[in-house]
Amino acid sequence: MTPKRRYSANGRGGGGTETWRRPTPSGNGVPMACWASVGHRHPRSSNQSASTGRAVPGSSRGDHSLARATSSRRRRPAPALRDVIRLTYALVDQWMASYDEPPPSVTLDIDDTCDIAHGHQQLSLSNTHYDERCFLPIHVYDTEKSRPVAVILRPGKTLSGVEVRAHLRRLTRHIRKSWPATRILFRGDGHYARLEAMAWCEDHDVDYVFGLPGTKPLSKKVDEMADTVRVERALDDKDVVRGYAETRHRAKSWDREQRAIARIEATRLGLDIRFVVTNLSHGAPQWLYDSLYCARGQAENLIKLHKTQLCSDRTSCRSALANQVRLVLHTAAYWLMLGVRDAIPSPRDLAKAEFSTLRLRLLKIAARVIETASRVRLAFAAAFPEADLFCSIPAALLMAGGP
Repeated sequence: MTPKRRYSANGRGGGGTETWRRPTPSGNGVPMACWASVGHRHPRSSNQSASTGRAVPGSSRGDHSLARATSSRRRRPAPALRDVIRLTYALVDQWMASYDEPPPSVTLDIDDTCDIAHGHQQLSLSNTHYDERCFLPIHVYDTEKSRPVAVILRPGKTLSGVEVRAHLRRLTRHIRKSWPATRILFRGDGHYARLEAMAWCEDHDVDYVFGLPGTKPLSKKVDEMADTVRVERALDDKDVVRGYAETRHRAKSWDREQRAIARIEATRLGLDIRFVVTNLSHGAPQWLYDSLYCARGQAENLIKLHKTQLCSDRTSCRSALANQVRLVLHTAAYWLMLGVRDAIPSPRDLAKAEFSTLRLRLLKIAARVIETASRVRLAFAAAFPEADLFCSIPAALLMAGGP
């Protein structure tokens, strides 16, 4: 017999969204499990335990399915290390699968961000730079396409050269299994300009452009260009004058000289010099700094999308493996939102919108759901401004193969 539908308006007598519930053995439309979950005795169930909702032993009228309810809420086994590693590499596979064919070259931006811990969790450490107890997970992005490549949870301390080398080695080897002919360029700030990482990149035909902290010996090598920039600004009374220089530099811990690029900027407040180090033999100093290296700033915006608009900083589990799984799931949500945004026609203003805007204007909207035997119909408000776009996105996603 088909159960009779009982309509309510959010459990109240007033207006609201139309819902229905199946009648329960109690006869009043309130599921017994709801009472059991809060530890109350159901008004018309005298043969159940008030604290757990289990059927009383020896009772012939008890709902024995409730006796198995608590077993489904038992703690599931924690993810194994091998499974977590496979999940993390699945993100890299997803990124590579987003290309129709292997590209001739890719530029990967690598950076870490502060993820404040929620207590004394595994891998959380006190960091004096951020003045917080935190993690410093690594984010890797294909910035040109706005696509995430990998997200790796790590302790809240500065990276060592051995750790940077290990991350670059694992990521490069996995990419080259499918793309052996693709040229890889890593781009990062001064934390990644480590001897071990640079030496490994040069030995394995990997390009890099890293920020380089300035030192007095390094600054002396570009004094001539710095004087020229300062004099030009002073004589012409300009607000800003920029210049670029190139030199060879070898720090005390390095085993070889490296190509260093200097960006020298003179303003009314003084002189500012920034350096980058690279193993690229081609390219003018201005192009290497302004066009190639500074483009990594877009990766900061992608991290903000991942961290603040998808809440990937909610790594509140005690286990480091569980928190890594959280990061993987948040990155999967990033891919879903990216797929929805890519399906929007470019003339629309939402084609370049941030994820929070997409959520408010396309996903977090009111609708009446009408369920029939053959279909589910959504009735939107007549004033919904994005109704035509909402109806066209499913077809666009199907044509693109889904997000």
